Amino acid sequence: MKIFFSAVCFILLSVFINACYSSRTFTSQKYIPMDYFDVQGHRGCRGLMPENTIPAMIKALDLGVTTLEMDVVITKDNKVILSHEPFFNHDITTRPDGSFVSQEAEKSLNIFEMNYEEVRRYDVGLKVYPRFAQQEKIAVTKPLLSDVFNAVMEYMKTRRRRMPEFNIETKTTPATDNIFHPAPGVFVNLLMEQILQNGVQDRVTIQSFDIRTLQYLHKKYPEIKTALLVSLGNKFSFRKQLDDLGFLPSVYSPDYRLVTDKLIANCHEQNIRIIPWSVNDKKEMDRLRTLGVDGFITDYPNLLKD
Repeated sequence: MKIFFSAVCFILLSVFINACYSSRTFTSQKYIPMDYFDVQGHRGCRGLMPENTIPAMIKALDLGVTTLEMDVVITKDNKVILSHEPFFNHDITTRPDGSFVSQEAEKSLNIFEMNYEEVRRYDVGLKVYPRFAQQEKIAVTKPLLSDVFNAVMEYMKTRRRRMPEFNIETKTTPATDNIFHPAPGVFVNLLMEQILQNGVQDRVTIQSFDIRTLQYLHKKYPEIKTALLVSLGNKFSFRKQLDDLGFLPSVYSPDYRLVTDKLIANCHEQNIRIIPWSVNDKKEMDRLRTLGVDGFITDYPNLLKD
């Protein structure tokens, strides 16, 4: 009787331990409830508002995103500003004289060679952007990152809502170091100075396709969350990408077309969250959630209202 009782206790204890362990692992939860799902507004919500602007961020918050995704570049006077390119993209830019920037001229408008006062003279919200027919047209300029932080803090305070997360991409490549941007170490230090001054370090993830940025960040600011961005053209295996990076990032962020059951399992086995980009179709959003991704980046967070 004593042996039978001990055996039963052992079985029950094993079941309990396994259940507890499973509840702590990513792989146990195939479909993540929306309360725990990270919806990131791409460049704010560029499908609806001019990209990487304060109005785009506020609109994204109104639509219920949990994270504001954005890109940053550096000006000649070392200001950290929101911009996807380190120059004025012809698709969205109007010159101070009211004329549009041409594709041939855009790279000559190098933000790294311009002080912020000059950058502010260019509009990035009035020109019609055919790719995004729903985008509201308003007069707006590229903002300082610090102004974005302040605007979001003030907005959330008045709404009595919890602060969102910030997913910030560093726009660097080895080929354009000290041409369109400073070297990774200088870039990261300027960015981190703004993050620390505004006290949002606990709510920030730094993402990049350039692993040098992430490696420097991991070494000097190990407490900051990181996200490895992966393009569709990347032919290296998941293991090779992590080996090249040299550490486990907080987030693996691939082009959504790269997402498979196996990739999700590989990420979750390493306790890495997988958040693909840029998911702009409702059916694709539903498919990826069912597969078990931890969130996604989208130009159209309004689709989730449906």
